[in-house]
Amino acid sequence: MVIYGIAHPGELLVIMGPSGAGKSTLLNALTFQSGSNTSLTGFRYLNGRVIRSRNDISNVSAYVEQTTLFLGNLTVREHLIFHAMIRMDKTVTYEQKIQRVDDVIAELGLEKCKNTVIGCLGKTSGISGGEMRRLSFASEILTNPLLLFCDEPTSGLDSFIALNVINVLKSMALKGKTIISTIHQPSSEMFAMFDKILLLAEGRTSFLGSPKDALQFFTELGASPLLYHNTCDIFIGLLSVVPRSEKSSLETINYVCDCFNESRYGMETLKKIYSKGKKNSSSSRDFELCYNDLNNVICKDNFQGGYKATWWTQFKALFWRSWLNLIKEPILVKVRLFQTIVLSIIVGIIYHNQKIDQNGVMNINGVLFTFLTNMTFQNLFAVINVFCNELPIFTKEHGNKMYRIDTYFLSKTMAEIPIFLFIPFIFTSIVYFWIGLNPGLINYLNTVIILILVTNVATSFGYLVSCVSKNALMALSIGPPIIIPFLLFGGYLLNARAIPSYFKWFSYFSWFKYGNEALLINQWSNIDKIECTNLNSTCPKNGDIVLQMYNFEKKNFYFDLASLSVLILIFRLIAYLVLVVRMKICCKSF
Repeated sequence: MVIYGIAHPGELLVIMGPSGAGKSTLLNALTFQSGSNTSLTGFRYLNGRVIRSRNDISNVSAYVEQTTLFLGNLTVREHLIFHAMIRMDKTVTYEQKIQRVDDVIAELGLEKCKNTVIGCLGKTSGISGGEMRRLSFASEILTNPLLLFCDEPTSGLDSFIALNVINVLKSMALKGKTIISTIHQPSSEMFAMFDKILLLAEGRTSFLGSPKDALQFFTELGASPLLYHNTCDIFIGLLSVVPRSEKSSLETINYVCDCFNESRYGMETLKKIYSKGKKNSSSSRDFELCYNDLNNVICKDNFQGGYKATWWTQFKALFWRSWLNLIKEPILVKVRLFQTIVLSIIVGIIYHNQKIDQNGVMNINGVLFTFLTNMTFQNLFAVINVFCNELPIFTKEHGNKMYRIDTYFLSKTMAEIPIFLFIPFIFTSIVYFWIGLNPGLINYLNTVIILILVTNVATSFGYLVSCVSKNALMALSIGPPIIIPFLLFGGYLLNARAIPSYFKWFSYFSWFKYGNEALLINQWSNIDKIECTNLNSTCPKNGDIVLQMYNFEKKNFYFDLASLSVLILIFRLIAYLVLVVRMKICCKSF
């Protein structure tokens, strides 16, 4: 690809060309979203200064991408309010932000669906595809950016709404903004509204100028538009590679591109680039972006991007969004609550009214370990299914300098605390007295606390697995196998004395070990007598002997609780650090 061009403030520049010409690739290159697999050379200039990373333009630009990523449980208005809180300048009051949200909703015809949930494909119904495109567009123009990139903003829209979107872009350009957009096949009415068009073909610049100049240029080449034909169709048809005529098509494309380079249009474009660029810009692969907020020229030393909202504002907005998404997420709330109640009833029916005798010891120890496995896998799968699906949205938003990693991670953790307290409380409350466990109130409360800690350890481990995985499928594949060794070292399936010395260190990270020991100590430490139902077999006479059978000690109870708390912090911290590293890799600029 050898592409050069220049966009001025107050202009709507539209990039056009056949499929595969390089339109989206160019936009991704200009916005530093090409990825590490794409090799690029050349320079970009903003107001005469070289821009080398996304941070250099994040404060003055926005990018409406072709793919849309939303939290489907939020309504249209809730989504826009969040973006307004995070992305609009800290000097703008809350009332002004809300007013701006309502204005954008009206401007893009989203009033009918503003209180409708966005929806997730295959999960929950929501707004239509066209409304999603408009919502994506609305999210970016909220901040009234000086420089706006749009990748196919009219795709999936009917002609009326598509024209309305172009009118919004045109009105922004008239206010001194620089608008750069790709549009695959605009109507004649849209084409007449463009200030400049950049035609691409096979990764080369084939024309840059006004629609009127384009018509004259191609007429000079002998490609006059036909009556009642869309002018754009003539241009794109001439620059397309025709199947079975690839060689002649490529010759035509190269001829058009060479003619443009030697024409007055191409020479004037290069002259403007060289005159405004710096000495090290002597490359025909430069693309200059100039902007001027009406009469207020932004200082050249003020490009370095930062966060628009303060740390506290980011935390509040993220916490609010996380909480809304949580209470509306069926997997985390409705399904899990139903699953917890049903499973607790099944466990209660199977193990109901256990007696403190020889058979009861085995049954009670088994059901207590079942508590641990249930709390682990139930919460692990729930976190993976939700968090992995949120990570692409987080990656995009953090890459756009919307908020910090620590505010996101902390707010999400805080928002989910109630559900990870409520689920183990409900489960324990249903099964504890039904089974006939130690009837003391303190023992019941201890069991609730232990299961809450185990739940949060499993949740933290779920975050860690999610952060190291590319997607939910990968996380669900590697999560359970990794947990098996932790489960084996829990003291129920393998006695603590039997753990090989070279695996001893691994057992220190097993929440099953600490949880199982704490539950058994809580259950048996004050049981003085156990009835023997089978005189021909060995029978533990009291609770202390039961603990000795598992190599557990009463004095370790509070140590176990502390260890579970430490594991929560360790897994969360590692997950956060992995997320930081992952974001640095994802957001790495070339």
